[in-house]
Amino acid sequence: MFILWALIIIPLWPQNSPLLIEEDPALLIGYSLEELINRFGAPRSVYPVRGLEEWDDDVVFVYDEADFYIIKDRVWQLGLNSAFLIRVGDSRAAVSLRFGQSPFSGEDFAIYPLGGYNWPITLRVNFDSTGMVTVLFIYRSDI
Repeated sequence: MFILWALIIIPLWPQNSPLLIEEDPALLIGYSLEELINRFGAPRSVYPVRGLEEWDDDVVFVYDEADFYIIKDRVWQLGLNSAFLIRVGDSRAAVSLRFGQSPFSGEDFAIYPLGGYNWPITLRVNFDSTGMVTVLFIYRSDI
């Protein structure tokens, strides 16, 4: 009987919703600040990022699950350690097996347009000099 009451009173799941590995992180693009904070709580840290142009500034909310890049009041980009079954430390060959040959790539990156979303979404995978994944970015490519 005690176990039944404990299960009812003490939740066995996290109280804020972390980003699940199985979840499609691209669905977080477009989140408002309110939605972001309601889901993940207060960020661990916040910092500004200057874009290529002086007017092109973002604010980055840093969480354990991802870095959320905010423009105006919406998430437009995510920096991740893993997404779509690719993780930091995987090889360029593993990325190519998962997504095919990138239509846009360089020595240290590969870019993959992703379909099926409300707006154009792109995955950018960055590589180190040995061809290993260092970070993944998912972003709205129309901003």
